[in-house]
Amino acid sequence: MSLFDATLRPMILAAAGSNRIRETAQRTAMTRQVVERFVPGETQADVLAAIHGSLDAGLAVSVDFLGEDTTDDAQATATVEAYLDLITAMGRLSLAGTATTALEVSVKLTALGQSLSDHGAKIAEENARRIAAAAHDAGVLVTIDAEDHTGVETRLGIVRSLRSDFPEVGTVLQAYLRRTEDDCVEFARSGARIRLCKGAYAEPASVAYPTRELTDESYLRCLRILMKGDGYPMVASHDPVIIDAAQTMADELERTPDSWEHQMLYGIRSDEQKRLAATGRRIRVYIPYGSEWYGYFVRRLAEKPANLGFFLRALAG
Repeated sequence: MSLFDATLRPMILAAAGSNRIRETAQRTAMTRQVVERFVPGETQADVLAAIHGSLDAGLAVSVDFLGEDTTDDAQATATVEAYLDLITAMGRLSLAGTATTALEVSVKLTALGQSLSDHGAKIAEENARRIAAAAHDAGVLVTIDAEDHTGVETRLGIVRSLRSDFPEVGTVLQAYLRRTEDDCVEFARSGARIRLCKGAYAEPASVAYPTRELTDESYLRCLRILMKGDGYPMVASHDPVIIDAAQTMADELERTPDSWEHQMLYGIRSDEQKRLAATGRRIRVYIPYGSEWYGYFVRRLAEKPANLGFFLRALAG
């Protein structure tokens, strides 16, 4: 286990839950300048500009309206309305000739009300269904995003329900969770779109692999399950080893380029995204936007030392 895994990463992730640190960071102009590398802006106009830039570069997109830990019904409703407006705008791109498969929104169930009272799951599913229906009509894909392990069972239950009416709805599985191989088997058999990522939340060793090495090994096992299955694997990683392994597996299993894709984050390894796209691979860039950027930003810092180093160098400058 590296020093970063054992010490720095838990400390950084703990900062995500600190209201005092959050408020200080959000008031600091220097922090906001650095955040712009990972989050193109707070408004729909900002994200539409980023979408156009990505599409022009030959990249598909997945757009996340940032928001977590919704605390009241009005907040959840506002999030739904923001997604519906965004989907309408993205639908115009679809009508203008952009391939349907190039346009996607990513949605967190906690932002839709999952944590509200005893009926949070019902509220979140109803809100997710509104988004899925609008996206279906507009020619936009939907992926239900991952969060910490406590909500996995509820999230996957909602995904199963949504897919009964909207089979194109996908979800995210996190390789650092010990349960994920079994989840991969289930969803690969059902033909689902699955974004496989390593995982970016602080989790106990009882449910998650505690080291990068074990997580990487789990990722490769899970990826092979997905590649051998009937679904659509989405390889969410910037790791060169994972990227190369994905192509090797696809070649070995005779997967065509349109039957799987790479996914990378906005602002990270942008040149590599374009290079891979130029080789004929399908590349999707995950673009977050909105005022609730702090939790997302902290998880990007926690994922690897290079991100933290970039942030510290910017502050020093």
